[in-house]
Amino acid sequence: MSNQTFAQRLKIAMDRQGKKQVDLIRIAADRGVKLGKSHISQYVGGKTIPRADILRFLAETLQVDEEWLKGEESLEEHKISGLEFQDNKILGGSEMRVFKKSSKLNNVLYDVRGPVVDEASRMEEAGMQILKLNIGNPAPFGFRTPDEVIYDMRQQLTECEGYSLAQGLFSARKAIMQYAQLKKISNVSMDDIYTGNGVSELINLSMSALLDNGDEILIPSPDYPLWTACATLAGGKAVHYICDEQSDWYPDMEDIKKKITDKTKAIVIINPNNPTGALYPREILQQIVDIAREHQLMIFSDEIYDRLVMDGEEHVSIASLAPDLFCVTYSGLSKSHMIAGFRIGWMILSGNKNIARDYIEGIKMLSNMRLCSNVPAQSIVQTALGGHQSVNDYLIPGGRIYEQREYIYKALTDIPGISAVKPKAAFYIFPKIDIKKFNITDDEKFALDLLRDKKILLIHGGGFNWQQPDHFRVVYLPRIEVLKESVEKIADFFSYYHQ
Repeated sequence: MSNQTFAQRLKIAMDRQGKKQVDLIRIAADRGVKLGKSHISQYVGGKTIPRADILRFLAETLQVDEEWLKGEESLEEHKISGLEFQDNKILGGSEMRVFKKSSKLNNVLYDVRGPVVDEASRMEEAGMQILKLNIGNPAPFGFRTPDEVIYDMRQQLTECEGYSLAQGLFSARKAIMQYAQLKKISNVSMDDIYTGNGVSELINLSMSALLDNGDEILIPSPDYPLWTACATLAGGKAVHYICDEQSDWYPDMEDIKKKITDKTKAIVIINPNNPTGALYPREILQQIVDIAREHQLMIFSDEIYDRLVMDGEEHVSIASLAPDLFCVTYSGLSKSHMIAGFRIGWMILSGNKNIARDYIEGIKMLSNMRLCSNVPAQSIVQTALGGHQSVNDYLIPGGRIYEQREYIYKALTDIPGISAVKPKAAFYIFPKIDIKKFNITDDEKFALDLLRDKKILLIHGGGFNWQQPDHFRVVYLPRIEVLKESVEKIADFFSYYHQ
């Protein structure tokens, strides 16, 4: 094969997949393939060609035919999207246009469904069985939607075939307004409530409506990474304040104060917290309100787990402490009613709306542009928020989530080199690894090695914008017998693992 032909085709394949040399080196390292920086530079520069096993790796990674990459089909015409071309030229001599992802995605991270998950999918396609402890999806672990919710949706389906108002059905918003009253959030009318296809859609919408290029927004570290991703995509700068593990993962107030500038527009809190399972007490929330008041910041409060609180603790909505500030509070039914796939969430605008009139116009505009959220899912909000809350039965001694929390906390902290703060809410735990003991410098590599060795999928701390390679998140939704088997495998892995 010609060195020059191979180099040309390697560049074409890399461009098509949006891969750089450093990406290929990283993927090779993850798969145990020896591919150094000097090697790939020589291939791209046309100075040398790879041996057969490296060629096979490159072809598989870049999703091209090995024979084509070798240049052995150089006289044949290839067709893509109806265009005939050879190498990087459309027949007739012009350059073939290559489409790359937007540069706005360069700093976007969402590893909850990222590279480690992609590797797990590849392993599943190869016939391997993977235990997924990476995502808070109750249904696969046997948590069922309340019968009454399913019955009411079926009864109303024929009435949900058309669009609703952009903000949502009257019945849904009325129920959410009454729920806000129970949470002591003041100054909320029907017009202040927006339903969405899960809280995720509403986070994206509200960041897009607020942030101009260069605007700063305070987001916790660790965070639910969608917050940072949406702020970045909107052109803003996510500034991460530290949540302190030594103080039950509560926000570090001094760190928040240090990171406020004249470009800071808002602060985000996630309470109860994902990924740590922390629940913020009233006094911590009051301190955040005081800081927001002093610096005239908006408050965004992600409270999707507000009904999954254990140990007799109370969840307090921060908006109830800040009637003079402008607050946006998010919640939904995905977790509390085990209907993540239905995609129903909401946001509540409260407090001093006079200072946010123009922003609210932006919210309305973007809400109208997507027409409406899932109407069948909206139809059961009133049913779900009223009457007996079946999730409560899971959260008391003897209940599944409570007992699984008790088990996973003890089992993980019994592993030498692993410590954790006991979560008080949600269904996540964020253990700490003694990185000196295991010589861990790359937490994504740790997650990939665990996946390949033990067929267990979890997300490394870096996936939650945690800067040190010393944490990982475990979803403890599986039954105790499954958790027991998984922790035994994790313990065995740590008995020999060393980076």
